Amino acid sequence: METNTASWPKLLITAGAVLILAGLIAWALQGRLNWLGRLPGDIRIERANFRFYFPIATMILISLLLNLIIWAVRRFWP
Repeated sequence: METNTASWPKLLITAGAVLILAGLIAWALQGRLNWLGRLPGDIRIERANFRFYFPIATMILISLLLNLIIWAVRRFWP
């Protein structure tokens, strides 16, 4: 695959815009997504001076949603 040096600025601008959009969405939804990270399947161990948290179910859910979005963009974007 041949890369064009003129495509890198467009890629960086697009990535920045996506990150800004994701940040705005997260900011607008804060407080409404309290269940995210506390799904059944998330591992949470809390002791007196030790905390271990591994949100495996949340990671799987986010991965599925991102894969669906990427699939839809690649399928329907010209």
